[in-house]
Amino acid sequence: MQRVPIGARPQANPQAEAWIRAGDGNDLAALARAEVYTARLTLDVTPALRGRIKVAAFSQGITVADMLRALLEREFPEQRP
Repeated sequence: MQRVPIGARPQANPQAEAWIRAGDGNDLAALARAEVYTARLTLDVTPALRGRIKVAAFSQGITVADMLRALLEREFPEQRP
């Protein structure tokens, strides 16, 4: 079996990135979160679990990312001396 190399990620368009991060301009909290949350965490989950997570977030009226951030903050609070 021959391996096919994966190419480099295309460079992002800075104007497009700024437009995406800006949203509609009404969500200042989302802009603040974008500045705070800069590390990406990738998990492999079953399609069924992914579905349950999405339904739970939707039923609470929040995004999956916000729900999981809150869960992780609750389970792993910052340790202060």
